[in-house]
Amino acid sequence: MNILLILIPVTLLVVLIAVALFFWAVNHQQFDDLDSPAILPLLDNPVADEAVPETAPGDPVEEPQRLP
Repeated sequence: MNILLILIPVTLLVVLIAVALFFWAVNHQQFDDLDSPAILPLLDNPVADEAVPETAPGDPVEEPQRLP
């Protein structure tokens, strides 16, 4: 029976932390757009394709210039 003296306050503390985190997330617009992040990996990203240098497997790689 004495364990209830520990478990009830600990449970209330966990619930209060969960409620506070929920309201923090709502205030920081974490739940505004739930559909776009799920679709983003499926979309083509032309910017990422341009960032990759186009070199053939046998082409020598240019070394960066070193400062003296």
